[in-house]
Amino acid sequence: MKNRTYLFLSFTIALIFSLSGRAAAQDLPGKRDSINSVILNEKRVIQVILPDGYKAGSATKYDVLYIIDDWNIKLGRDIQHFIFDEHTMPPMIIVGVLNVDRDRDFLPTHNNGNKTSGGADKFLKFFKEELIPYIDKTYPSDGDNTLFGHSFGGVFVTYALLNEPQLFNNYIAGDPSYWWDNGVMLKQVKEKLPSLAGKEKALYIGGREGRGMKEMKINAMDSLLKKDAPTGFEWVVKAYPAESHGTVRLKNFYDGLRFAYNDYGGKPLEFHPSGGIVLKDKPIKIWYFNDTTKVHYTFDGSQPLVTSPFAKPEIELSGPAKVTLRQIASRPKFDKSTSGDFREGTYLPAKPLRKNYKPGGFHYAYYEGPWDKLPDFKALKPVKEGVADSTFDINKLPRQNNFGVVMDGQFEVKQDGYYIFGLGSDDGCKVYLNEKLIIDLDGLHDADIQRSYISPLKKGFYPLRIEYFQKEGGRKLDFVYVTPDNIAKKKITPIPYALQYGPR
Repeated sequence: MKNRTYLFLSFTIALIFSLSGRAAAQDLPGKRDSINSVILNEKRVIQVILPDGYKAGSATKYDVLYIIDDWNIKLGRDIQHFIFDEHTMPPMIIVGVLNVDRDRDFLPTHNNGNKTSGGADKFLKFFKEELIPYIDKTYPSDGDNTLFGHSFGGVFVTYALLNEPQLFNNYIAGDPSYWWDNGVMLKQVKEKLPSLAGKEKALYIGGREGRGMKEMKINAMDSLLKKDAPTGFEWVVKAYPAESHGTVRLKNFYDGLRFAYNDYGGKPLEFHPSGGIVLKDKPIKIWYFNDTTKVHYTFDGSQPLVTSPFAKPEIELSGPAKVTLRQIASRPKFDKSTSGDFREGTYLPAKPLRKNYKPGGFHYAYYEGPWDKLPDFKALKPVKEGVADSTFDINKLPRQNNFGVVMDGQFEVKQDGYYIFGLGSDDGCKVYLNEKLIIDLDGLHDADIQRSYISPLKKGFYPLRIEYFQKEGGRKLDFVYVTPDNIAKKKITPIPYALQYGPR
């Protein structure tokens, strides 16, 4: 009687999902593609969604997220895009496999109550010998794959992990029906779990708190994993309160992807100041503002190891060094490092204030052109010139794209000591102090990259030149500094207009 209840429940769920999937299939995002499968003896339709930033002909490769069941494709795309936009996972190719007979494809054994069940072995072989090779050949895949399946699809996810673990790095099973065929997957897990030792695979299982965990036999799976999971195999079983079999998919997708990419840090690794000049016997503090638990540093230019000191919010630097920070992830492909050179030197000399220079803002020159990097502005004729005072705003220039700006003049230093200059731009920018390049952010890039420079200055006037261009997309030009009396407080401000001098 119990098995009959389960079979009726599975039929009802499958029917509801099948109808909703067919209604939505025509509106799926991405590109429709197909494979004539010899293994399955049928044409299989797939939906391929390339990353938003993908450019044909680019050498960039991407991880691939494989999704089974039509109705999971758009949901998976939306969640993956959200996590990517928050800089906590990389861009991905998404491959959705549209349904033909999910009971046949997802279930590993045949049960008389479900006459098409039991074809998971062929479906897995289709992935191994036809689908994944086709995706790797046709699209810019890097071979790092994740598989998501829900309900019977969660059973297939687990079956794939146990039988072809090399196909995917991450396996996400949403409310999997481990009750199928008297818990046949539980028996397979008990037999095959030890074979996953040292293979660095990850399994995420999410279910419904209370009766749902028991009825789907997820509790029983949890017990097996706690008892027998081998070294090198990562796994999580999580119960969600107040969710249905359908709604729990959203949380399974989100938490499963966050678990799979838990050591991915999308934002560039950075510290401040990023380089500069240090005085003998006058140490400086390097600031690091992000998570320190996986970031190590060295002062000799070598790549930090797990045995190197951990980064701290403030790292004292007492002399010249090549500072390197490295975020060490469990997967080397997600490691990040950045370096900065600090040379021993003396105070940068001030210059006399130029004739006809008045306070109130630097001079600016506006140019137009489609550049991928900064041009030689000195060889170009500006379209417009003026004073970059408090009313100046790059968003108010005649063009919003394909333009450049040069701001130059002198700024007044009223206090001896260390000064830190900071720059964030989108697109390219360079900063010159006393005609020397101190910050280089040239080229096409987004707004996340920031650099800074420290230099000891004396009271007086210093020439400053900022070159900037914008091609397409968002515009950003933030130039700030920190005066000696504000370094301890980490108080960052623009240079006051009263201290900016330009020709009038």
